[in-house]
Amino acid sequence: MVSAAPQEVIQSALDGIVPDDHIFGTEFRYDPETGEIQSIARVPAGYGKVAVLDELRAALPLSRDRIVYVGDGSSDVQVMMHVNRLDGLTIAVSENKYINQIAQRTVLSDDALSVLVPVLETIVGWAPLRIREFFEGNGFVLREWDKVQTDSLTICRVPDALPAAAGVA
Repeated sequence: MVSAAPQEVIQSALDGIVPDDHIFGTEFRYDPETGEIQSIARVPAGYGKVAVLDELRAALPLSRDRIVYVGDGSSDVQVMMHVNRLDGLTIAVSENKYINQIAQRTVLSDDALSVLVPVLETIVGWAPLRIREFFEGNGFVLREWDKVQTDSLTICRVPDALPAAAGVA
């Protein structure tokens, strides 16, 4: 888990789910007497997430094409571009149009298990029927699964005072 949020907050939220040594968040140096933040020791946001990913890749026997990165905002842009360059899988989990342009897949759902679908399709190579059977065999039903490609368009009338674009009549 790599997040720009304070490490202690992430550890508290994921206590008993993700081991502390698998969590990489913003680390602060605290004043020993007052407990106030003195400085920032590490910020895994933006390019900082790329640095954490590269540290993990150096420490773990991990094939480049087996990296899966899930993100939802602007602090994920650099690491998603890095993972794409490594032939990994990037998944956006929000309607943020800037991150969706970079991510290979976008999954919108209220259930965290939903990110398994593109992983099972892309990395494991399962067909949709096999994925549905897998979920059903584990007590879940994919009730709705709409696979769409979305074009986001804005069209506006050109004011009469502006000249027509070159070559366009």
